Amino acid sequence: MQIGIDSFVATQNNQDDATAVANLLDRIVAADEAGLDLFALGEHHRSDFLDSAAHMYLAAAAARTKNILLGSAVTVVSAADPVRVFQNFATLDLISNGRAEIVAGRGSFVESFPLFGYNLSDYQELFKEKLELLLKIRDEEVVTWRGKFRAPLNEQAVYPRPKQQKLPIWLGAGGTPASFVRAGTLGLPLMVAVIGGQTHRFAPLVDSYREAFLRSGHPETEMRVGLHSLGFVAKTSEAAHQGFYPGYKQMFDKIGKERGGAPITEAGYFAQAGPLGALVVGSPEEVAEKIVRHSAALGGIDRFTFQMDMVMNSPDGGGHEGQLEAIRLIGGEVMLLVNQ
Repeated sequence: MQIGIDSFVATQNNQDDATAVANLLDRIVAADEAGLDLFALGEHHRSDFLDSAAHMYLAAAAARTKNILLGSAVTVVSAADPVRVFQNFATLDLISNGRAEIVAGRGSFVESFPLFGYNLSDYQELFKEKLELLLKIRDEEVVTWRGKFRAPLNEQAVYPRPKQQKLPIWLGAGGTPASFVRAGTLGLPLMVAVIGGQTHRFAPLVDSYREAFLRSGHPETEMRVGLHSLGFVAKTSEAAHQGFYPGYKQMFDKIGKERGGAPITEAGYFAQAGPLGALVVGSPEEVAEKIVRHSAALGGIDRFTFQMDMVMNSPDGGGHEGQLEAIRLIGGEVMLLVNQ
């Protein structure tokens, strides 16, 4: 199983943004040195996160790393120009010598729609059309295409082409059943974001992905499932929760207030961090056991990624240094335990 980190480049209390970006690049280098398989960056257009142009950070990281895959988590295709998305990541692939990937998705925030002049009522149609074009550009050097939301392309060549013969494009999915079926029908690897609740509730959706994949005639060897979860690793369980919970509560209390939800309680948090909950927080042994349980619940997964951004604003045991320690523990202990 591949194991890596997803980051949204969260801002930190009382820290300037340039320092936050420098620390991010140091963490990507640390992940490469620790032997992690992947470091991926999301896309948001709000003050909490600095990842609106994630491919720029990934390109900087590509020049400082050797082996780690560099990807998106996710690229909000609905509000982007697929031509530019492909060009950006094809360029990253050249800089990194064939280590670029895309996770295409719709994201969990909607600020990008008004920012780039799109109507939220077109949410479904935008994603379907733009994903179709992105895949066509990936598969065909010279493209003829017509859609509703973008100017047509008539025998238009799109450059540069990536180093990899076929730039990897995963489809990111939350809890929408149609997204799982779409990924299978298109023959794309599937990245499942499990933020809350219990992971096993996604098992029927993952089954529908696998069924659609095989029913559509795609090679079973290309069928892959990844899992993105909030998590953190420290030397002891107590230290992990101490480093994770305060920042987790701060982040999700803010998001909950925006969306009309209730504040996070300590009891609710520990329910989520328990054996069946979605949070993957604890010592290396505890975390490895939970990843293995999550994999079994979904019929086996090929990739697991930690989202640790909320520890940036935990005053004790979190922050940049806490993430660096977590990365070392993931590479030095968790990966060995999961893959033994």
